[in-house]
Amino acid sequence: MKKLYKTLLICGFICMALAGCKSKPVTEVKNTNPFFAAYNTPFDVPPFEKIMTKHYMPAFTKGMAEGREEIKSISNNNSTPTFQNTIEALDKAGELLTKVSSVFFSQTSANTNDSLQKIEVDISPLMSAYRDEILLDSALFRRIKTLYDGKDKLSLNPEQDYMLVNLYKSFVRNGALLKGADQDTLKKLNGQLSVLSVKFGQNILGENNKFKLVIDNKDDLKGLPESVIIGAANRAEKDSLTGKWVFTIQKPSMLPFLTYDEKKELRKKLYDGYTTKCNHGDNLDNNKILTDLVTLRAKRAKLLGFKTFADLNLDDRMAKTPANVYALLNQLWTPALKVAGDELKEMQKIADKEGAKFKIEPSDWWYYAEKLRKEKYNLDDNELRPYFQLDNVREGAFSVANKLYGITFTPISNIPLPHPDAKAFEVKEADGSPVGVLYMDFYTRASKSQGAWCGSYRDHKWVDGKEVKPVVTIVCNFTNPSNSTPSLLSLDDVKTLFHEFGHGLQGLFSINKYSMTTTAQDIVELPSQIDEHWAIEPEVLKMYAKNYKTGEIMPEALISKIQKSRYFNTGFDNVELLAASLLDMDYHTLEAPVSIDIQKFEKEHLEKMGLIKEIVPRYRSTYFLHIAGDGYAAGYYCYTWAAVLDNDAFEAFKEKGIFDKTTAESFRKNVLAPMGIMDAEQSYINFRGRKPIIEPLLKNRGLL
Repeated sequence: MKKLYKTLLICGFICMALAGCKSKPVTEVKNTNPFFAAYNTPFDVPPFEKIMTKHYMPAFTKGMAEGREEIKSISNNNSTPTFQNTIEALDKAGELLTKVSSVFFSQTSANTNDSLQKIEVDISPLMSAYRDEILLDSALFRRIKTLYDGKDKLSLNPEQDYMLVNLYKSFVRNGALLKGADQDTLKKLNGQLSVLSVKFGQNILGENNKFKLVIDNKDDLKGLPESVIIGAANRAEKDSLTGKWVFTIQKPSMLPFLTYDEKKELRKKLYDGYTTKCNHGDNLDNNKILTDLVTLRAKRAKLLGFKTFADLNLDDRMAKTPANVYALLNQLWTPALKVAGDELKEMQKIADKEGAKFKIEPSDWWYYAEKLRKEKYNLDDNELRPYFQLDNVREGAFSVANKLYGITFTPISNIPLPHPDAKAFEVKEADGSPVGVLYMDFYTRASKSQGAWCGSYRDHKWVDGKEVKPVVTIVCNFTNPSNSTPSLLSLDDVKTLFHEFGHGLQGLFSINKYSMTTTAQDIVELPSQIDEHWAIEPEVLKMYAKNYKTGEIMPEALISKIQKSRYFNTGFDNVELLAASLLDMDYHTLEAPVSIDIQKFEKEHLEKMGLIKEIVPRYRSTYFLHIAGDGYAAGYYCYTWAAVLDNDAFEAFKEKGIFDKTTAESFRKNVLAPMGIMDAEQSYINFRGRKPIIEPLLKNRGLL
């Protein structure tokens, strides 16, 4: 339904010195490779137009060689370990690898092709092997352990202390205490997992591009807004199907069709195409891949001394244990399921009154939910879209940040772009001093992964006493403009834009001195989800919600309808999110040895939970992209955990005024700026003056 936070923010050598194996020879390359010289571009951004596919592997290879030499010099240093000659030296290692990786992985997410996908598959086990070389380097670990054991005598500042402690724990969690054959086993598991994760995501992209619902009878378009019909016709033209209409399982195409098209059988055909993604027994099938991911993760966790993969992944997070995650999710599950059941009853009454003579199915939910919204709140999403032109919404997000933090956003014209669709903005403080550069890439295309995310081409840090400003990128999948109509967003799209913009602010406001940062996954979504609150505040809507044809500000009556409908479909939204979160946890609390059938496991899981058959989890197993990588595996609950934080935090703004500068400054200083360089819970307490409470979440989601 919504967001994918795909973080490319780099954590020193651990996350970004990603390549190579000892047997790979160093390839001689010419200096024409853009990665081998200073960029010499505005703001020192990557020279995207000069970077070609052939440049990546030589840059990875050279970066590996340089990185190994840098790590070797630290490990073999005969001097007594100090923070400077060990931790700071480690933090500086792998500059070239960071340079190439930040571009490569951004492109494979937002603008991939067959050649890049092949490199991605080839490089993944090499990256895993290189990472293992570092994390399992016994001499390097001894130096880190010596500093960790004696850290109380080192006179470290808080950031240095936090970095050292988490670096030590990361080495331990990644096998530094294992011996001999166990280390070899771990390396093999890591290599297998890295390839499986890449293939899982590539299969989803392939399936997204493969499925098409082709309409050749205009009567089958009844109920659809004209802008949606035009978009489908434009897509058909691109596919050499002039005179027809094409709908895909990309959500900007799919959701309007499910919401408005009057043909039940066509809605079902499109929705089934979505919910059966990568589950057809063909070369894009993900059942075996996910089985192997779950099995190998459980085996890896046991090898590292943890009961389950969830126990391993939660070890450095706010939740700490699977029991704490289940406690939160289950606390919300029962009331959410009740609200969803009530919504279903109301929708079924509408269907019965219209003489439908059938029970609502999952593919009918959006269609009848929209009818319910019109009946209950006299609100039609088609009324809203003309007021949500993409450029205006973007400017609304900018204006909110300006009023809160004083920062400004100025378009940059002569700058390399990662894709022709992208736009670049220079971000400055109120006094004109630089904050960083922000890229925004909004439109759906075949080369782009599903969802929306925020990443980075360069992180904030200090190098040799000089501050390095960040270059942040926000990527979404919104409807493409047509010749006659600009990109018009749904209300959910609007929230998505504000969501990713919140991530972007956190990246821009970072104050870390070093590259190696450690952010608890549970708090990652706080900056993004709190920013969504501003999107539909009446005061904010009046700032940006303008009719794209007339320039008219959204009328008070329409704003009032939005406020009154804030609990609309909240049962469905919560249930599909919680169902996916609980499915993720159930997979990753299995103890090794694991032997499962994915479809059987998912079916039994949903039956055990009592999920009503009219709702499908936000992501079914074979296209649950979040859990393909380790970041959100046993971690999809983070959206709900962070929801407790963001609803409680926004209450602080409501108490003083949503644009109260003192509150905003405290949020920036205590939450956004130090994220990754201090304890997440303490960070929140420093802002709020206490631990978070759940009541604001329950109230705002209509679950009290």
